[in-house]
Amino acid sequence: MNIVLWILAGSIVGWLAYTVIGYNGERGVVVSLVIGAFGGFVGGKVLAPMLSSSAAAVPGDFSMQALFCAAAVAGALLFLGNISQKRWGI
Repeated sequence: MNIVLWILAGSIVGWLAYTVIGYNGERGVVVSLVIGAFGGFVGGKVLAPMLSSSAAAVPGDFSMQALFCAAAVAGALLFLGNISQKRWGI
């Protein structure tokens, strides 16, 4: 269930980045959603366990810290995607 929440959080960040901030405007909303979902997955699955301060946490339990990491990494990847689009046209 956590993976679905991470992907959903990343997709929401991607949608907000497209509609509110205007990131990836040339590519479209679908690309923003995909980049956000990928960032959410990577942030929740890879980065959050590295930053976890609780050694006794059960891996299957919901973690607000992992959800925050997922959203932050999604935002960072969207920012990097927008910069690469503007600079190199990728």
